[in-house]
Amino acid sequence: MTITTTQAATPPFVKYLIDDAHDEMFDSSGRARAHYEALYQRVLDLTAEELQRRQQAADLSFLHQGITFTVYGRTEGTERIFPYDLLPRIITSAEWATIERGLTQRITALNLFLQDIYHDARILKDKVVPPELIFSSQHFRREMRGVRVPRDLYVSVCGTDLIRLPSGEFVVLEDNLRVPSGVSYMLANRQVTKHVFPRMFADYGVRPVENYGHALLATLRHLAPPSRPEPTIVLMTPGVYNSAYFEHAFLARQMGIELVEGRDLVVHNNIVYMRTTAGLRRVDVIYRRIDDDYIDPLTFRPDSMLGVAGLFNAYRAGNVALANAVGTGVADDKAFYYYVPKIIRYYLGEEPAINNVETYLLTDEKERRYVLANLHKLVVKAVGESGGYGMLIGPHSTVDQREEFRKRIIANPRNYIAQPTMALSRAPCFVNGEVEARHVDLRPYILYGDKVTIVPGGLTRVALQRGSLVVNSSQGGGSKDTWVLYE
Repeated sequence: MTITTTQAATPPFVKYLIDDAHDEMFDSSGRARAHYEALYQRVLDLTAEELQRRQQAADLSFLHQGITFTVYGRTEGTERIFPYDLLPRIITSAEWATIERGLTQRITALNLFLQDIYHDARILKDKVVPPELIFSSQHFRREMRGVRVPRDLYVSVCGTDLIRLPSGEFVVLEDNLRVPSGVSYMLANRQVTKHVFPRMFADYGVRPVENYGHALLATLRHLAPPSRPEPTIVLMTPGVYNSAYFEHAFLARQMGIELVEGRDLVVHNNIVYMRTTAGLRRVDVIYRRIDDDYIDPLTFRPDSMLGVAGLFNAYRAGNVALANAVGTGVADDKAFYYYVPKIIRYYLGEEPAINNVETYLLTDEKERRYVLANLHKLVVKAVGESGGYGMLIGPHSTVDQREEFRKRIIANPRNYIAQPTMALSRAPCFVNGEVEARHVDLRPYILYGDKVTIVPGGLTRVALQRGSLVVNSSQGGGSKDTWVLYE
């Protein structure tokens, strides 16, 4: 329906629609929620021309800073300015407290799980998680069996995707444990928004996110070998052609550490060294943004040109720390996601503070039959893909697309899960001179060092196409600043 209350009857909200999804700014009657009232009034005070001027200023800021991402497989060019929406998404202190509690619980349980399956495997012996699910995962690394990782921390950096249901409840859509990306855009969004709405930002009481680089560096220092009190830390990137290269350079600069590629490192006697103009320098901690398969051609893919020969042996010997640990991707498998509430209960003896989305495992014959009969209304995801790739959104798909996924599922049911099509919450976005509702999700970033740290905010991703549920930048999505308020 269209909002018809006097609150939203004037430009630029005249095209704003409320449907069955939860609206972040307006309640079901079309009145601005209390924590959005000041933003709503500020938007009303500005002309469409002024809003457009501020959007252009923000876009220019992104352009001048070189804030980009890469889209693969497009003939018109790969490098894009990251789409940014002018209007912030606002989260109350009480809502954030629930998110923080749920994500702390989740990363704690996931680390206990990873430590267990690579050592005692109690959870498999107790039949809480089926062993075949773990051992058939493309991200399970048998080379990690019995390897002690620093501080028993497998996941030090995590980005967990949350959505809000029509009821207003947040739920976990998926975990990103291998090389989660996007945090640089969270930081850049904040920097730009403070210039676009300086007075309103100051008046709102927004919690800061700028300390993320310091918190990440402290987390990485915590992983250093005990014998190295002043560790050398580097960020290892696949190189300039990687989709997240801007972020790699941005974070290295934020932390004041070296950005390196595999060719910049060498291993001698199970010690990792960095080549410098002054000679070799020992490296103690590597924040790696390279998948397991490519980090060491002697242990994993022999054709990798991105890794460092002998790195895994140095890691296994305890002479260098990797964040995140090798083998964490087994808990990133979308089929494993189904079992996360069970592992929280198993290791922590607690009920999940944030629930999962209902999920169908296609290795189960009954659930597979249901999914194949209802592809037109479900979302199907490949278990090892990310970035919106390998996914079918049933209600927005064609007959041919559904038939293609039917064949894929039948050929390899282990490779897919299915979920109901979720009505992601919607937030106000400035689009073509008007404020319209667009679907959003939220990716908070969790750090696990001597303690769990969650920067208050995260990356709110936006499906900029009207009606779209796909928020990934690689699929036409953008982002906006996320304001978490003080009490």
